Amino acid sequence: MPKRFRLTRRFPVAMTEDGYRRLKRFSADAGLEEGEALSFLFENFASVVNEENLTARLRLFNAELDARKKKTHLGRML
Repeated sequence: MPKRFRLTRRFPVAMTEDGYRRLKRFSADAGLEEGEALSFLFENFASVVNEENLTARLRLFNAELDARKKKTHLGRML
């Protein structure tokens, strides 16, 4: 018997503008709401992600994130 699909968990999320646009586009293309699209991605994470690409992309994202945080922090100090 298939699992009943209920969105039972809600949490505040901060996303980059690029990430949000990609989520909106993915959900629209898939015919899903944003929460349903996120549920699909995380429930099927291992099968929709290439592990080698994920590691490389995560390393780049973390480096960019550190640079963005430093830039934001410096901007607040001025």
